[in-house]
Amino acid sequence: MQAARGALALAGILTLAACGGGDPQLMRVRSDGNGPDAFSVVPSKPLEMPQTLADLPTPTPGGANRTDPNPSADAIVALGGNPNAARSVPAADGAIVAAASRYGREDTRAALATEDLEYRRANPGRFLNRLFNNTTYYQAYEPQSLDQRQELERWRASGRRTPAAPPPAE
Repeated sequence: MQAARGALALAGILTLAACGGGDPQLMRVRSDGNGPDAFSVVPSKPLEMPQTLADLPTPTPGGANRTDPNPSADAIVALGGNPNAARSVPAADGAIVAAASRYGREDTRAALATEDLEYRRANPGRFLNRLFNNTTYYQAYEPQSLDQRQELERWRASGRRTPAAPPPAE
């Protein structure tokens, strides 16, 4: 009886040990179902009562209203900017933008997303991770991660200052 329990425990441990590797779906923050998406729910602003009802704007059926959230404009205001300012390059910055884009521009996000998908398809992960829908984000990108301590020691060995890092061990 003890041998059967031991064999069952060993089989369970080996099954769990096989759960490592990469997975193309990684963190799975998108909803695959028909239910509501928790990441798309943004609370509306509180209702406000104007001093007089004549101050109310003209209704725009199907349009935005004053309580609709606008996260981009709210972030601009929080950082001290003007959300109504034009979203173009100021004339004073035209030369630097021209110099930076002299070899052309590319859509970095689209290129990165394409390369990332190709990488994840080439590293699909282990069978049990895919079967049980486990998150394998960190295993998938482990070969591309930076060893922080090794990099810190490399910088220190080259004589560079590392003021943000903890002092070297004595």
